[in-house]
Amino acid sequence: MNRFEYLRPNSVSEAVAAASEPGSAYLAGGTNLLDLMKAGIDRPTRVVDVTRLPDLDHIERRDDGTLRIGALVRNATLAHDQDFVRSYPSVAEALLSGASAQLRNAATVGGNIMQRSRNVFHAALASVSDAPAIDAAEDDGRYSAILGWSKACSAVHPSDFCVPLVALDALVEVEGQTGRREVSLESFYHLPKDSPEIATVLQPGDLITAVTLPARAGAFSANASYLKLRERTSYAFALVSAVACLDIEDGKIAEARIALGGVAPKPWRARSAEDVLKGAVPSEAAFRRAAEVALADARPSRDNAFKIELSRRVVLRVLLSAASGSPERLPPLPSSPFSTTPGVHQ
Repeated sequence: MNRFEYLRPNSVSEAVAAASEPGSAYLAGGTNLLDLMKAGIDRPTRVVDVTRLPDLDHIERRDDGTLRIGALVRNATLAHDQDFVRSYPSVAEALLSGASAQLRNAATVGGNIMQRSRNVFHAALASVSDAPAIDAAEDDGRYSAILGWSKACSAVHPSDFCVPLVALDALVEVEGQTGRREVSLESFYHLPKDSPEIATVLQPGDLITAVTLPARAGAFSANASYLKLRERTSYAFALVSAVACLDIEDGKIAEARIALGGVAPKPWRARSAEDVLKGAVPSEAAFRRAAEVALADARPSRDNAFKIELSRRVVLRVLLSAASGSPERLPPLPSSPFSTTPGVHQ
């Protein structure tokens, strides 16, 4: 690591002021930043420790039905909050399928959102700013993108947590030099195009203070599922993941939410597939059509054309799982295709 200045501010405003200086980085759980620093990918000259900032580690259920999750809430804390699990089962599944128990105990909600896109075969870690071009040697490209990639970067966003958050229209609360603002998580990330180093909409000094789920997100609790396909069941990034959230009324799909992970430089919302399912009777045929539409624009970035068909199958399976009903309790292997816990038919 390079030598750096370490600061521990006492307020959000102090943190923003300190991190506005060039070369600054925020430190919370450190499960991503420290890896990047050790690998020499991130080289901050100032590290601003936000772990002691007040009021950022609370889960607040508001009277209007929205849920505000402080940026310093630990992943494990959120995943094991029983009210949260009942209201947003797919988000809890995604959290529990990410990393190891030790990392979930340390990682924070805000830090999870700030994970950098990775090419896992490029040395130990590769950030989006250092992602190799698509002709780099990386086996068969199974960890490369099939949606939203460019010649400058084909790395994929690694987060599980963010996939259902995007599907449920989560908002990111940001405190910056000009005050507080909210940004939809879907528009929070930039696609790489010719500037892969510009990964998010954040400006110097901007600090994520919370994530908010709208009241509407709770309407999908009865029929929601997250599925993660990976090379080993624990402690691995997704080859492909998908979430499906269905609002079923009178035997028809009133509204569907679908998003994919492991396939693009950002969590990928499949809005066209959602439109196909609106008003449809839940069936395998309808779900197959939606899966085809969801991957209609996919194209291989290396020798990974197989990943397009794999993604279709994952979308189909997660839709079938969601239609069968959310489980009464999370299975021992959350989001794993090998889990045998059946859904509860609503």
